[in-house]
Amino acid sequence: MAGPDAADSVAVLEMRIPNGRTNAESTASHKVVIAGGGVAALEALLTLRELAQDRVEIDLVTPNAEFINRPMQLAALFHDERVQHFDLTRIAADQGATLVPDRLEGVWPDKRVVMRSGTQRSYDSLLIAIGAQLRVGVPGAMTVAAPGFRQDFLRALDDIERGIARRLVFAAPAGTGWLLPLYELALLTADNLAERAVTAELLVVTPEDAPLEVFGLEASEQLDGLLAERGIDVLAGHRPISFDANGLVTAPSGLIEADRTVALPSMRGPSIRGVPQTVAGFIATDRHARVLGMEAVYAAGDGTAFPVKQGGLAAQQADAAAEAIAAAAGAEVDPKPFAPVLRGLLLTGSAPHYLRHDLTQPGTPTQTAERSLWWPPTKVAARSLTPYLAARPALELRTTT
Repeated sequence: MAGPDAADSVAVLEMRIPNGRTNAESTASHKVVIAGGGVAALEALLTLRELAQDRVEIDLVTPNAEFINRPMQLAALFHDERVQHFDLTRIAADQGATLVPDRLEGVWPDKRVVMRSGTQRSYDSLLIAIGAQLRVGVPGAMTVAAPGFRQDFLRALDDIERGIARRLVFAAPAGTGWLLPLYELALLTADNLAERAVTAELLVVTPEDAPLEVFGLEASEQLDGLLAERGIDVLAGHRPISFDANGLVTAPSGLIEADRTVALPSMRGPSIRGVPQTVAGFIATDRHARVLGMEAVYAAGDGTAFPVKQGGLAAQQADAAAEAIAAAAGAEVDPKPFAPVLRGLLLTGSAPHYLRHDLTQPGTPTQTAERSLWWPPTKVAARSLTPYLAARPALELRTTT
Protein backbone atom coordinates (compact mmCIF):
# COMPACT_ATOMS: atom_id res chain seq x y z
CA MET A 1 0.00 0.00 0.00
CA ALA A 2 1.35 3.39 -0.91
CA GLY A 3 1.31 6.05 1.76
CA PRO A 4 0.14 9.65 1.51
CA ASP A 5 3.68 10.78 0.69
CA ALA A 6 3.11 9.27 -2.77
CA ALA A 7 0.29 11.68 -3.55
CA ASP A 8 0.31 13.56 -6.83
CA SER A 9 -0.44 17.25 -6.83
CA VAL A 10 -2.84 18.27 -9.58
CA ALA A 11 -1.69 21.80 -10.34
CA VAL A 12 -4.10 24.65 -9.66
CA LEU A 13 -4.02 27.12 -12.53
CA GLU A 14 -5.43 30.60 -12.43
CA MET A 15 -7.41 31.18 -15.60
CA ARG A 16 -7.28 34.78 -16.76
CA ILE A 17 -7.19 36.65 -20.01
CA PRO A 18 -4.44 39.30 -19.75
CA ASN A 19 -5.54 42.81 -18.83
CA GLY A 20 -9.10 41.57 -18.33
CA ARG A 21 -9.83 41.63 -22.06
CA THR A 22 -12.70 39.55 -23.36
CA ASN A 23 -12.47 37.39 -26.46
CA ALA A 24 -14.22 40.06 -28.53
CA GLU A 25 -11.58 42.60 -27.49
CA SER A 26 -8.66 40.24 -28.05
CA THR A 27 -6.08 40.84 -30.75
CA ALA A 28 -5.58 37.11 -31.17
CA SER A 29 -4.57 35.96 -34.63
CA HIS A 30 -4.46 32.20 -34.09
CA LYS A 31 -7.97 30.79 -34.53
CA VAL A 32 -8.65 27.60 -32.55
CA VAL A 33 -11.74 25.44 -32.87
CA ILE A 34 -12.33 22.94 -30.06
CA ALA A 35 -15.05 20.43 -30.91
CA GLY A 36 -16.60 18.85 -27.84
CA GLY A 37 -18.03 19.70 -24.44
CA GLY A 38 -16.61 16.97 -22.19
CA VAL A 39 -13.51 16.53 -20.06
CA ALA A 40 -10.98 16.65 -22.91
CA ALA A 41 -12.53 19.69 -24.58
CA LEU A 42 -12.78 21.73 -21.37
CA GLU A 43 -9.33 20.70 -20.19
CA ALA A 44 -7.89 21.87 -23.50
CA LEU A 45 -9.83 25.13 -23.32
CA LEU A 46 -8.51 25.96 -19.85
CA THR A 47 -4.93 24.86 -20.47
CA LEU A 48 -4.73 26.61 -23.83
CA ARG A 49 -6.06 29.87 -22.42
CA GLU A 50 -3.55 29.71 -19.59
CA LEU A 51 -0.60 29.01 -21.89
CA ALA A 52 -1.42 31.09 -24.96
CA GLN A 53 -3.54 33.77 -23.27
CA ASP A 54 -4.73 36.33 -25.84
CA ARG A 55 -2.66 34.87 -28.67
CA VAL A 56 -5.60 32.59 -29.45
CA GLU A 57 -9.25 33.09 -30.36
CA ILE A 58 -11.25 30.02 -29.33
CA ASP A 59 -14.54 28.58 -30.55
CA LEU A 60 -15.99 25.80 -28.40
CA VAL A 61 -18.32 23.76 -30.61
CA THR A 62 -20.78 21.51 -28.79
CA PRO A 63 -24.51 20.82 -28.93
CA ASN A 64 -24.55 20.43 -25.14
CA ALA A 65 -25.56 23.18 -22.73
CA GLU A 66 -24.13 21.39 -19.69
CA PHE A 67 -21.03 19.55 -18.58
CA ILE A 68 -22.10 16.63 -16.36
CA ASN A 69 -19.90 14.89 -13.81
CA ARG A 70 -20.85 11.44 -15.12
CA PRO A 71 -18.41 9.26 -13.12
CA MET A 72 -20.56 9.76 -9.99
CA GLN A 73 -23.76 8.52 -11.61
CA LEU A 74 -23.25 4.89 -10.56
CA ALA A 75 -22.74 5.83 -6.93
CA ALA A 76 -25.91 7.93 -7.13
CA LEU A 77 -27.88 4.74 -7.85
CA PHE A 78 -27.48 3.77 -4.20
CA HIS A 79 -26.59 6.81 -2.13
CA ASP A 80 -27.23 10.53 -2.01
CA GLU A 81 -24.21 11.27 -4.17
CA ARG A 82 -23.90 14.51 -6.08
CA VAL A 83 -23.98 14.42 -9.85
CA GLN A 84 -22.88 17.91 -10.77
CA HIS A 85 -24.04 19.87 -13.82
CA PHE A 86 -22.03 22.89 -14.96
CA ASP A 87 -23.08 25.69 -17.32
CA LEU A 88 -21.00 25.51 -20.50
CA THR A 89 -22.10 28.98 -21.59
CA ARG A 90 -20.64 30.51 -18.46
CA ILE A 91 -17.45 28.43 -18.64
CA ALA A 92 -16.88 29.55 -22.24
CA ALA A 93 -17.57 33.18 -21.36
CA ASP A 94 -15.26 32.97 -18.35
CA GLN A 95 -12.48 31.83 -20.66
CA GLY A 96 -13.17 34.39 -23.38
CA ALA A 97 -14.29 31.68 -25.79
CA THR A 98 -17.26 31.64 -28.14
CA LEU A 99 -19.71 28.81 -27.46
CA VAL A 100 -21.08 27.48 -30.76
CA PRO A 101 -24.19 25.30 -30.16
CA ASP A 102 -23.58 22.93 -33.04
CA ARG A 103 -21.90 19.62 -33.85
CA LEU A 104 -18.78 18.90 -35.91
CA GLU A 105 -19.61 16.91 -39.04
CA GLY A 106 -16.56 17.20 -41.29
CA VAL A 107 -13.14 18.74 -41.83
CA TRP A 108 -11.98 20.24 -45.12
CA PRO A 109 -8.28 20.24 -46.13
CA ASP A 110 -8.26 24.04 -46.48
CA LYS A 111 -8.66 24.38 -42.69
CA ARG A 112 -12.40 24.64 -42.51
CA VAL A 113 -14.86 22.65 -40.45
CA VAL A 114 -18.45 21.88 -41.39
CA MET A 115 -21.16 21.76 -38.74
CA ARG A 116 -24.36 19.73 -38.65
CA SER A 117 -26.26 22.95 -39.35
CA GLY A 118 -24.31 23.33 -42.59
CA THR A 119 -22.36 26.36 -41.40
CA GLN A 120 -18.58 26.48 -41.75
CA ARG A 121 -15.82 27.90 -39.60
CA SER A 122 -12.16 28.37 -40.39
CA TYR A 123 -9.34 27.45 -38.04
CA ASP A 124 -5.60 27.64 -37.63
CA SER A 125 -5.69 24.72 -35.19
CA LEU A 126 -8.50 22.22 -34.63
CA LEU A 127 -8.94 19.92 -31.63
CA ILE A 128 -11.44 17.07 -31.98
CA ALA A 129 -12.67 15.98 -28.54
CA ILE A 130 -16.21 14.80 -29.21
CA GLY A 131 -15.82 11.44 -27.52
CA ALA A 132 -16.89 8.03 -28.78
CA GLN A 133 -20.23 6.60 -29.82
CA LEU A 134 -21.74 4.37 -27.12
CA ARG A 135 -23.47 1.24 -28.34
CA VAL A 136 -25.17 -1.77 -26.81
CA GLY A 137 -22.35 -4.12 -25.88
CA VAL A 138 -24.42 -7.15 -24.89
CA PRO A 139 -27.78 -7.36 -26.69
CA GLY A 140 -30.60 -8.15 -24.27
CA ALA A 141 -28.77 -6.92 -21.18
CA MET A 142 -29.32 -3.69 -19.28
CA THR A 143 -26.75 -1.23 -20.64
CA VAL A 144 -25.05 1.18 -18.25
CA ALA A 145 -25.72 4.83 -19.21
CA ALA A 146 -28.48 3.91 -21.67
CA PRO A 147 -31.84 5.71 -21.42
CA GLY A 148 -33.91 4.12 -18.65
CA PHE A 149 -30.96 2.27 -17.13
CA ARG A 150 -31.49 3.59 -13.61
CA GLN A 151 -35.11 2.41 -13.50
CA ASP A 152 -34.32 -0.97 -15.06
CA PHE A 153 -31.43 -1.65 -12.72
CA LEU A 154 -33.27 -0.68 -9.54
CA ARG A 155 -36.18 -2.85 -10.70
CA ALA A 156 -33.75 -5.76 -11.08
CA LEU A 157 -32.57 -5.28 -7.49
CA ASP A 158 -36.18 -5.27 -6.32
CA ASP A 159 -36.76 -8.50 -8.23
CA ILE A 160 -33.84 -10.07 -6.37
CA GLU A 161 -35.21 -8.88 -3.03
CA ARG A 162 -38.64 -10.32 -3.86
CA GLY A 163 -37.12 -13.65 -4.91
CA ILE A 164 -38.11 -13.29 -8.57
CA ALA A 165 -34.43 -13.28 -9.58
CA ARG A 166 -31.43 -14.86 -7.90
CA ARG A 167 -28.34 -14.40 -10.07
CA LEU A 168 -27.15 -11.02 -11.34
CA VAL A 169 -24.29 -10.94 -13.84
CA PHE A 170 -22.10 -7.92 -14.58
CA ALA A 171 -20.77 -8.22 -18.13
CA ALA A 172 -17.80 -6.49 -19.75
CA PRO A 173 -18.13 -6.69 -23.55
CA ALA A 174 -15.20 -6.37 -25.90
CA GLY A 175 -14.46 -2.83 -27.05
CA THR A 176 -15.36 -1.15 -23.76
CA GLY A 177 -12.11 0.68 -23.10
CA TRP A 178 -12.60 1.26 -19.35
CA LEU A 179 -13.82 -1.48 -17.01
CA LEU A 180 -13.51 0.12 -13.56
CA PRO A 181 -17.19 1.25 -13.55
CA LEU A 182 -18.37 -2.37 -13.88
CA TYR A 183 -16.38 -3.52 -10.84
CA GLU A 184 -17.55 -0.45 -8.96
CA LEU A 185 -21.17 -1.24 -9.79
CA ALA A 186 -20.73 -4.85 -8.66
CA LEU A 187 -19.18 -3.78 -5.34
CA LEU A 188 -21.80 -1.10 -4.67
CA THR A 189 -24.55 -3.59 -5.52
CA ALA A 190 -23.16 -6.17 -3.10
CA ASP A 191 -22.97 -3.52 -0.38
CA ASN A 192 -26.54 -2.38 -1.07
CA LEU A 193 -27.96 -5.91 -1.01
CA ALA A 194 -26.11 -6.66 2.23
CA GLU A 195 -27.63 -3.57 3.84
CA ARG A 196 -31.06 -4.88 2.81
CA ALA A 197 -30.22 -8.39 4.13
CA VAL A 198 -30.80 -9.76 0.63
CA THR A 199 -28.95 -12.84 -0.58
CA ALA A 200 -27.97 -13.04 -4.23
CA GLU A 201 -25.43 -14.60 -6.55
CA LEU A 202 -23.24 -11.93 -8.16
CA LEU A 203 -20.86 -12.71 -11.01
CA VAL A 204 -18.53 -10.57 -13.15
CA VAL A 205 -17.80 -11.87 -16.65
CA THR A 206 -14.84 -10.18 -18.35
CA PRO A 207 -12.54 -10.81 -21.33
CA GLU A 208 -9.61 -9.71 -19.13
CA ASP A 209 -7.20 -12.30 -17.79
CA ALA A 210 -7.64 -10.74 -14.33
CA PRO A 211 -9.80 -7.96 -12.85
CA LEU A 212 -8.64 -4.47 -13.87
CA GLU A 213 -5.47 -5.87 -15.39
CA VAL A 214 -4.72 -2.46 -16.95
CA PHE A 215 -3.56 -1.32 -13.50
CA GLY A 216 -1.10 -4.18 -13.11
CA LEU A 217 -0.77 -7.31 -10.99
CA GLU A 218 -0.85 -5.69 -7.53
CA ALA A 219 -4.09 -3.81 -8.10
CA SER A 220 -5.68 -6.81 -9.80
CA GLU A 221 -4.90 -9.10 -6.88
CA GLN A 222 -6.21 -6.53 -4.41
CA LEU A 223 -9.46 -6.13 -6.34
CA ASP A 224 -9.82 -9.91 -6.65
CA GLY A 225 -9.62 -10.18 -2.87
CA LEU A 226 -12.11 -7.36 -2.39
CA LEU A 227 -14.60 -9.01 -4.75
CA ALA A 228 -14.20 -12.32 -2.94
CA GLU A 229 -14.88 -10.65 0.41
CA ARG A 230 -18.17 -9.33 -0.96
CA GLY A 231 -19.14 -12.74 -2.37
CA ILE A 232 -18.69 -11.66 -6.00
CA ASP A 233 -17.39 -14.36 -8.33
CA VAL A 234 -15.28 -13.54 -11.39
CA LEU A 235 -15.19 -15.41 -14.68
CA ALA A 236 -12.16 -14.04 -16.52
CA GLY A 237 -11.11 -14.70 -20.08
CA HIS A 238 -14.69 -14.89 -21.36
CA ARG A 239 -16.36 -12.47 -23.76
CA PRO A 240 -20.09 -11.82 -23.20
CA ILE A 241 -22.06 -12.11 -26.45
CA SER A 242 -25.80 -11.78 -25.70
CA PHE A 243 -28.40 -12.29 -22.99
CA ASP A 244 -31.94 -13.68 -23.04
CA ALA A 245 -34.28 -15.76 -20.88
CA ASN A 246 -31.96 -18.76 -21.26
CA GLY A 247 -28.96 -16.97 -19.80
CA LEU A 248 -25.80 -15.17 -20.88
CA VAL A 249 -24.02 -16.45 -23.97
CA THR A 250 -20.24 -16.07 -23.80
CA ALA A 251 -17.22 -17.09 -25.81
CA PRO A 252 -15.67 -19.57 -25.40
CA SER A 253 -17.73 -21.19 -22.62
CA GLY A 254 -21.22 -21.01 -24.12
CA LEU A 255 -24.24 -20.44 -21.86
CA ILE A 256 -23.98 -19.08 -18.30
CA GLU A 257 -26.96 -19.12 -15.96
CA ALA A 258 -28.20 -15.59 -15.29
CA ASP A 259 -31.53 -14.12 -14.24
CA ARG A 260 -30.52 -10.53 -14.91
CA THR A 261 -27.48 -9.10 -16.73
CA VAL A 262 -26.08 -5.59 -16.71
CA ALA A 263 -23.36 -4.65 -19.18
CA LEU A 264 -21.13 -1.75 -20.03
CA PRO A 265 -21.66 -0.18 -23.45
CA SER A 266 -19.17 -0.85 -26.20
CA MET A 267 -17.52 2.06 -27.99
CA ARG A 268 -16.99 3.07 -31.58
CA GLY A 269 -15.07 6.08 -32.77
CA PRO A 270 -16.74 9.26 -33.97
CA SER A 271 -17.79 9.53 -37.59
CA ILE A 272 -16.24 12.70 -39.02
CA ARG A 273 -15.89 13.27 -42.75
CA GLY A 274 -12.38 14.11 -43.89
CA VAL A 275 -10.62 12.70 -40.81
CA PRO A 276 -8.60 9.46 -41.10
CA GLN A 277 -10.00 6.77 -38.80
CA THR A 278 -9.30 3.16 -37.91
CA VAL A 279 -11.61 0.29 -38.87
CA ALA A 280 -13.41 0.83 -35.56
CA GLY A 281 -13.77 4.53 -36.29
CA PHE A 282 -11.15 5.85 -33.86
CA ILE A 283 -8.66 8.64 -34.64
CA ALA A 284 -4.96 7.79 -34.58
CA THR A 285 -2.68 10.46 -33.11
CA ASP A 286 1.01 10.97 -32.39
CA ARG A 287 2.52 11.64 -28.94
CA HIS A 288 1.54 15.32 -29.18
CA ALA A 289 -2.10 14.45 -30.01
CA ARG A 290 -1.73 15.43 -33.67
CA VAL A 291 -3.99 13.48 -36.01
CA LEU A 292 -1.87 11.32 -38.25
CA GLY A 293 -1.97 12.45 -41.86
CA MET A 294 -3.47 15.90 -41.14
CA GLU A 295 -2.03 19.35 -40.66
CA ALA A 296 -2.92 21.42 -37.56
CA VAL A 297 -5.57 18.91 -36.45
CA TYR A 298 -5.42 17.32 -33.00
CA ALA A 299 -7.60 14.83 -31.14
CA ALA A 300 -8.05 13.88 -27.48
CA GLY A 301 -10.33 11.68 -25.44
CA ASP A 302 -12.40 8.58 -26.05
CA GLY A 303 -12.59 9.18 -29.79
CA THR A 304 -8.86 8.55 -30.23
CA ALA A 305 -7.27 5.18 -30.93
CA PHE A 306 -5.61 5.05 -27.49
CA PRO A 307 -7.03 1.80 -26.06
CA VAL A 308 -7.85 2.97 -22.53
CA LYS A 309 -10.86 5.31 -22.46
CA GLN A 310 -10.80 7.25 -19.20
CA GLY A 311 -11.40 10.87 -18.20
CA GLY A 312 -8.03 11.46 -16.58
CA LEU A 313 -6.19 10.12 -19.61
CA ALA A 314 -8.41 12.21 -21.89
CA ALA A 315 -7.34 15.29 -19.92
CA GLN A 316 -3.67 14.34 -20.30
CA GLN A 317 -4.14 14.01 -24.06
CA ALA A 318 -5.87 17.40 -24.08
CA ASP A 319 -2.97 18.98 -22.19
CA ALA A 320 -0.51 17.63 -24.78
CA ALA A 321 -2.65 19.04 -27.59
CA ALA A 322 -3.08 22.40 -25.85
CA GLU A 323 0.67 22.76 -25.36
CA ALA A 324 1.33 22.00 -29.03
CA ILE A 325 -1.34 24.47 -30.15
CA ALA A 326 -0.07 27.16 -27.79
CA ALA A 327 3.43 26.76 -29.24
CA ALA A 328 1.99 27.03 -32.76
CA ALA A 329 0.29 30.26 -31.67
CA GLY A 330 3.62 31.75 -30.62
CA ALA A 331 3.56 31.10 -26.87
CA GLU A 332 6.85 30.25 -25.19
CA VAL A 333 5.93 26.64 -24.50
CA ASP A 334 7.99 23.50 -24.87
CA PRO A 335 5.25 20.97 -25.71
CA LYS A 336 5.48 17.78 -23.70
CA PRO A 337 4.28 14.52 -25.24
CA PHE A 338 1.37 12.51 -23.90
CA ALA A 339 2.81 10.29 -21.16
CA PRO A 340 -0.20 8.42 -19.74
CA VAL A 341 -0.47 7.99 -15.99
CA LEU A 342 -3.64 6.14 -15.05
CA ARG A 343 -5.41 7.28 -11.87
CA GLY A 344 -8.57 5.48 -10.81
CA LEU A 345 -10.89 5.99 -7.86
CA LEU A 346 -12.86 2.83 -7.09
CA LEU A 347 -15.90 3.32 -4.86
CA THR A 348 -16.67 0.17 -2.91
CA GLY A 349 -19.48 1.06 -0.52
CA SER A 350 -16.97 1.28 2.32
CA ALA A 351 -13.43 2.66 2.03
CA PRO A 352 -12.61 4.00 -1.46
CA HIS A 353 -9.59 2.59 -3.26
CA TYR A 354 -7.19 4.90 -5.09
CA LEU A 355 -5.10 3.36 -7.86
CA ARG A 356 -2.21 4.93 -9.75
CA HIS A 357 -0.26 3.25 -12.54
CA ASP A 358 2.30 4.73 -14.93
CA LEU A 359 1.47 3.25 -18.33
CA THR A 360 4.77 4.47 -19.76
CA GLN A 361 6.70 2.16 -17.42
CA PRO A 362 5.58 -1.45 -17.97
CA GLY A 363 6.23 -3.56 -14.91
CA THR A 364 6.23 -0.59 -12.53
CA PRO A 365 4.32 -1.48 -9.33
CA THR A 366 0.87 0.07 -9.03
CA GLN A 367 0.30 2.45 -6.15
CA THR A 368 -2.81 1.60 -4.15
CA ALA A 369 -4.21 3.31 -1.08
CA GLU A 370 -7.39 4.08 0.82
CA ARG A 371 -6.27 7.71 0.99
CA SER A 372 -6.00 9.92 -2.04
CA LEU A 373 -2.94 9.58 -4.26
CA TRP A 374 -3.74 12.89 -5.98
CA TRP A 375 -5.37 16.19 -5.14
CA PRO A 376 -8.16 17.13 -5.35
CA PRO A 377 -9.35 13.53 -4.72
CA THR A 378 -11.94 13.38 -7.48
CA LYS A 379 -12.94 10.69 -9.98
CA VAL A 380 -11.32 12.59 -12.87
CA ALA A 381 -7.85 13.91 -12.10
CA ALA A 382 -7.44 16.69 -14.65
CA ARG A 383 -4.62 19.20 -14.22
CA SER A 384 -6.70 22.27 -15.15
CA LEU A 385 -10.37 21.28 -15.11
CA THR A 386 -10.57 19.63 -11.67
CA PRO A 387 -9.29 22.59 -9.61
CA TYR A 388 -11.09 25.06 -11.87
CA LEU A 389 -14.53 23.56 -11.19
CA ALA A 390 -13.77 23.04 -7.50
CA ALA A 391 -12.95 26.74 -7.14
CA ARG A 392 -16.05 27.99 -8.99
CA PRO A 393 -19.24 26.60 -7.42
CA ALA A 394 -21.17 29.45 -9.03
CA LEU A 395 -20.80 27.68 -12.40
CA GLU A 396 -22.80 24.73 -11.13
CA LEU A 397 -26.36 24.59 -12.41
CA ARG A 398 -27.73 21.94 -10.08
CA THR A 399 -27.00 18.56 -8.59
CA THR A 400 -28.94 15.37 -9.17
CA THR A 401 -28.91 11.98 -7.51
